[in-house]
Amino acid sequence: MSQNSNECTHDCSSCSANCSSRITHEPLHSLSSVKHVIGVVSGKGGVGKSIVTSMLAVAMQRRDNHAAILDADVTGPSVPKAFGLHGKVESTGDALIPLKSKTGIDVMSVNLLLPEETSPVVWRGPVIAGAVKQFWSEVVWDDVDYMFIDMPPGTGDVPLTVFQSIPLDGIIVVTTPQELVSMIVEKAVNMAKLMNIPIIGVIENMSYVKCPDCGKRIEVFGKSGTEEFCKERGINFLGQIPFDPAMASLVDKGIVELFENDYPDRAADVIEAFCAE
Repeated sequence: MSQNSNECTHDCSSCSANCSSRITHEPLHSLSSVKHVIGVVSGKGGVGKSIVTSMLAVAMQRRDNHAAILDADVTGPSVPKAFGLHGKVESTGDALIPLKSKTGIDVMSVNLLLPEETSPVVWRGPVIAGAVKQFWSEVVWDDVDYMFIDMPPGTGDVPLTVFQSIPLDGIIVVTTPQELVSMIVEKAVNMAKLMNIPIIGVIENMSYVKCPDCGKRIEVFGKSGTEEFCKERGINFLGQIPFDPAMASLVDKGIVELFENDYPDRAADVIEAFCAE
């Protein structure tokens, strides 16, 4: 059925229409097992989406789950850096084996395939989208409980490819407090609704700074409207993450798994409850 038809059931398996929301899931590799898949999206770049993705994976791994990250931000991959992963992934001939972080999180990223980490990825949209499909279907994801897909910002080729090709349980939207960003976030939320992808919740990053001397909370971007935005739309607000120099230092050193804050706990609770339904 066409997406404009009132009779559309969102079941694309028996439909010949070429809708923008058409779903044709790519199969996993025969040796793979992935129980839950969570997309992490943002309406624009620079909101710290990759750091939030990394923190969520670490939080789920600490809860005795096997977590994985598929880095779909092909032209701006930063997840390997956060985990201190270097070198190339192994190939078995018909499949790729993701690298493991220090605590056992599986990671697949284009940076783990390039001859040099600083080599630019100068590919057109369809090629990038094809690579993301391969990361899903040609990588052996061994007994993964929660996979997080770090998507590039916006509503372009790659987010569309992920929404159409990978069976997402739902998405987490990462934002910052600026009013402009809230407007752009709504675009990402509306895209997910168009594609019939559940929205698990919204996390606000860079919400405030704590004065190191007096502990006062300083809202650098002004008063946040994200919680009200979520309330008006019936979306879970998953909490705020402050500017944290200690956290940034861990990421820069490739030891994100050593963070000791509780920033992602609320989101992890909601993800577990959502996936258990």
